Amino acid sequence: MESLISLVNRLQRACTALGDNGEDNALPTLWDALPSIAVVGGQSSGKSSVLESIVGKDFLPRGSGIVTRRPLVLQLHRIDEGREYAEFGHLPRKRFTDFAAVRKEIADETDRETGRSKQISSVPIYLSIYSPNVVNLTLIDLPGLTKVAVEGQPESIVHDIENMVRTYIEKPNCIILAISPANQDLATSDAIKISREVDPKGERTFGVLTKIDLMDKGTDAVDILEGKAYKLQFPWIGVVNRSQADINKNVDMIAARRREREYFAQTPEYKHLAHRMGSEHLGKVMSKHLESIIKSRIPGLQSLINKTIIELESESSRLGRPVATDAGGKLYMIMEIVRIFDGIFKEHLDGVRSGGDKIYNVFDNQLPAALKRLQFDKHLAMENVRKLITEADGYQPHLIAPEQGYRRLIETALVTIKGPAEASVDAVHGILKELVQKSISETVELKQYPSLRVEVGHAAIESLERMRDESKKATLQLVEMECSYLTVDFFRKLPQDMDKGGNPTHSLFDRYNDSYLRRIGSTVLSYVNMVCGGLKNSIPKSIVYCQVREAKRSLLDHFFAELGKREANQLGKLLDEDPAIMQRRVSLAKRLELYRAAQAEIDSVAWSK
Repeated sequence: MESLISLVNRLQRACTALGDNGEDNALPTLWDALPSIAVVGGQSSGKSSVLESIVGKDFLPRGSGIVTRRPLVLQLHRIDEGREYAEFGHLPRKRFTDFAAVRKEIADETDRETGRSKQISSVPIYLSIYSPNVVNLTLIDLPGLTKVAVEGQPESIVHDIENMVRTYIEKPNCIILAISPANQDLATSDAIKISREVDPKGERTFGVLTKIDLMDKGTDAVDILEGKAYKLQFPWIGVVNRSQADINKNVDMIAARRREREYFAQTPEYKHLAHRMGSEHLGKVMSKHLESIIKSRIPGLQSLINKTIIELESESSRLGRPVATDAGGKLYMIMEIVRIFDGIFKEHLDGVRSGGDKIYNVFDNQLPAALKRLQFDKHLAMENVRKLITEADGYQPHLIAPEQGYRRLIETALVTIKGPAEASVDAVHGILKELVQKSISETVELKQYPSLRVEVGHAAIESLERMRDESKKATLQLVEMECSYLTVDFFRKLPQDMDKGGNPTHSLFDRYNDSYLRRIGSTVLSYVNMVCGGLKNSIPKSIVYCQVREAKRSLLDHFFAELGKREANQLGKLLDEDPAIMQRRVSLAKRLELYRAAQAEIDSVAWSK
């Protein structure tokens, strides 16, 4: 069972070393889950004397006003033999065999944290004492409760101390050791008052009555010690501390314990209670109770630790690795992150992720609809055909077929296809830009580096714009090719007037009649529709080749080329991680280290059992 208290001791020391004092609500805390005993009392309650009696040594600072200004986690370790010594958590390799030096170090370490003012601090001091005269036990000595501020202290000190004490004792895993002086009315006891607030049923409060020997003649504390005046779930324990005269004379603690035993055994009022009175009995009771509490909490602790480790590892993974320090490491890190983004972008285009299907929608719906809206039949209405044919003939009418008129009609119709072609290029460009932004937001690694995220976004958009310009040029060239050279075979296959029994000697007027012009318009419309059908297939091919394919192949080639030319400080600016994320990662790493150490400690105890 002794290993259980030692286990909690080690875990508490690890908590403090890694910054877990139970106060940081932003991170999981192991401190709050560990069973502990908090010693609570007013400034004149004899709290320090009780602790020194349990230890059997003078080691606590003394004086007027608030002497204990930081929590003192006192870990007692029973050894079979050897010289007594003490160790501080902040001085792990230094042994103190002179307990006057221990007292001085407690005062000095308090001043290091709070300055030489009379302020208080919630950061605990860890003190381990190894002695054959102690039981295995851990106690947390809290600053004494006070009702007024002394000179040099802020008016808020009364509430500050009370709030600090309350943060410890309100936790369900905290056992409260409430110290009250017998020579004062129990109803005014600071310790009982605050304990009752957090533990109204007294289920985790042990009452300790001090200064029994200083009560007025004719009075005694039997009703309190028997639980009649104020009942707790656990029996009250009375102690007799050394008097100030004994302290001044440096009366030995072992002798003081003996005198305490004799007092209870020889005083008629307390004879029947002597077997459960005194500081030695108090230490044994608290040790046994703490062991039982720890034993009952072990399964829950294991479950909490395992669950928290998974949560911390998950968040650490989301935050990513810390920034490399050397230029090569930074360059590699940037390229690795950017490749992850590039891979996500390609997944969108390839259908692994959503979004790439919108490009097909441009070709299958938007482009055909836009071509249909051109309404070539209106462009080739009778009056427009007549106008263009006569203008093309000039001063000399055509002899056989109005070739120049045909060309002008076809060219003016085909030129209008440039609009839908350019619109398709722009639509695909818009979709690619949207996929870039989507891919950036889905690249978790980019979230922690705002400058790199912006730079990658700008580089990708610039690259897409270059591809859009090339695509627009290539796509419009397809239309211009159709305008610059007509498909001759189409016209050769058309039936001629003679084939239909027509008369080639028709007058010029007849050649401009409605029937003739209507046939020209119909022929041009058939040809334009044929070309339009071909472009409906070739425009998507040009766009995919110049934009989609190139985006997959070389979206960030220019960015990578420029990246290699940058100096280490410029690379560092790209990895300007949010300071809050950096601090969070460090805090998570420390907390994860704590929980893994706790897991190993608990597992070792479980296996040994």
